[in-house]
Amino acid sequence: MYRSTLKTTRSDVRSLVKDAQELFLEAAATTGEKAEDLREKGLELLDAAMSKAQDVQAAAIETSKEIAATTDEYVQENPWRAIAISAGIGLLVGLVISRK
Repeated sequence: MYRSTLKTTRSDVRSLVKDAQELFLEAAATTGEKAEDLREKGLELLDAAMSKAQDVQAAAIETSKEIAATTDEYVQENPWRAIAISAGIGLLVGLVISRK
């Protein structure tokens, strides 16, 4: 679920930034009140993109906190199993490193 949300938000941000760039290019080519309106719309699109990016960052931080809490809880409830898993992972990493 998190990955699909991240992909959707990433495409939304790209689209918003692209639209803002197009508006700024058009605003550079025009003058007067229309150019000012285009610049304002471009700034609004960039603000929306920043807001979406901040929302994704907040969601990622919240998810990582939940994962850390769950991991901590598991280790507290199963210390020997956690030690065995860590030792196994360490052994596998050591074998991979030693082959190179």
